[in-house]
Amino acid sequence: MEEAVPFSIVSTVKALSGALRRDAEHEAEISREREKHWFKESSAKNLRNRDFLSPNTVLTTLYAGGEVPSDVLSGIRSLRGSGVLPLGATEMTPEGLRVCVDRCATFRGVLCGITPYLRPAAQRQGCVLINCPALHTKQTVPSPDTLALGQLRTVLIADHLGAQLRRQGYTVSFCPALPQDSDIVNFLKTLGIDWPTVPVSWTNEDREEKMKKALENSTYRDREIERGKRRSGGEEIEGERRGIKEDVRINLKQVVQDENLQGYDPSLGTCTVQREALCHLAQLDSATTDFPISTTTALHVTSCQDEFRQQQTAMLWRATGATAVQRLVICGPVKTPGIQMNAAQYLQLRKAQMKDASEMKYGDQVEGQTWDDIIKVMTSATMRFELLSTVHTSPVTLDVQRDSGVSTKGPRGGVFVMYNCARLHTLFSSYEKGVEQGLYPEIPGGTELDFSALKEEGEWLLLFNYLIPFSELLDQSGQILEHEGSTARVNLRTEQVCRFLVSLSKDFSSYYNRVHVLGEPLPHLFNQMFCRLLLLRALRELYHSALDSLNLPPIPQL
Repeated sequence: MEEAVPFSIVSTVKALSGALRRDAEHEAEISREREKHWFKESSAKNLRNRDFLSPNTVLTTLYAGGEVPSDVLSGIRSLRGSGVLPLGATEMTPEGLRVCVDRCATFRGVLCGITPYLRPAAQRQGCVLINCPALHTKQTVPSPDTLALGQLRTVLIADHLGAQLRRQGYTVSFCPALPQDSDIVNFLKTLGIDWPTVPVSWTNEDREEKMKKALENSTYRDREIERGKRRSGGEEIEGERRGIKEDVRINLKQVVQDENLQGYDPSLGTCTVQREALCHLAQLDSATTDFPISTTTALHVTSCQDEFRQQQTAMLWRATGATAVQRLVICGPVKTPGIQMNAAQYLQLRKAQMKDASEMKYGDQVEGQTWDDIIKVMTSATMRFELLSTVHTSPVTLDVQRDSGVSTKGPRGGVFVMYNCARLHTLFSSYEKGVEQGLYPEIPGGTELDFSALKEEGEWLLLFNYLIPFSELLDQSGQILEHEGSTARVNLRTEQVCRFLVSLSKDFSSYYNRVHVLGEPLPHLFNQMFCRLLLLRALRELYHSALDSLNLPPIPQL
């Protein structure tokens, strides 16, 4: 049976704009401006009266005096199309032209076919290498004690991007590979990060030699400067210390100009190849061995402090003959006012605070392996939400005072999200026990239910603001990679899933606190209860899907 096309906010807004603006001669020039003609409502207050609004300021630019012709209004009322929400009332108001969605039909359409709403709106093809310079070997393999908080932020963002892009159909590889069972690998596992590893005895010397020869033979090698340096003396000893017998200098500025690359630092000039750079290039080459060049994009996820160095590395790789599209995901600094703290100390602090908060709330229950696992996941959730909820180019300021604590209540990021996800598990455990005891029947198929029973404003808000738009949210990073220019930097909006989950949890918590879902076991109440359970079951699956893109497992109980 063919799966129905899911309802889409984007498709509905485009269809509404097309119906509102009839002059097809301007179709091409307005194709990217359509969304500005209509606004999707999101606040509970406005959703009581309308779902979409075309304000008077828009209408007056389209029609004299803002008077919308009757045939246009008729066209909007009868609007149909792939992914377009079923529309109901359409009328002029003092604010503009309002449109209401047929809510009963929408509840039925979404809750009877929830699967496509829980995955990206589109499946893409291509290969993405996610490179995290913070994990590349300098003098020694990085460790949790040497990893700065800003570097940890880049690792978490890299991990999140990898999970998102894989779900959109991309083949994803990470760089660099780390030594098996090293402290940094075990630390990342504690945070739920499964980073690629190699045996401790593994070396990449053959590829380093390959990169060295490629640069020695590169058309961008600046032999004039090299000869001048050798004449000035002293360079041979320095070159030996770097592990390079002969000084190799590459004109990076010329690489940028010849390739017509945009957004690179204009001060990129001639760069002397260091051994550290060769190791980095060898890892990049190794990670893309099986990738077809024509469909490969490399994302260098790095801190703002290391951006210039990573631009140098990117151009050195280009100078070896690598043709993969390269973009930089630049991450702002992490500040801890008055305290110097590394990644290991940060994890230790948040874990201790999470344990204290759990013991304060649950007392002597907090013991054993189950609670150890819960605290581990909650600690990871706290750290991820703290470091991912801010736009990745902006700085993050952390409160790392020992006595500040971590609250298990209130809208405070990861803990609040995980707590509300657990409430849904508890609800369904209670319902299943009721079924076993003969209090409630099994939930019937959605086609047997009357969804007009879902009249509480929080129910529509949860569907319209979260369940329907979620697949489009998951699709954004791939869309940006495909369509957002070709400059060096790219903003992949890595904060959006965390912010979405926090907002969802606030609205769900408000709804759950005022609505009694499992009512008396009376037959005339079952229809409304089953409709609500279908909505909340879909919401539980949405939580799982969103947390999966953060590599966080749901907590079954709290």
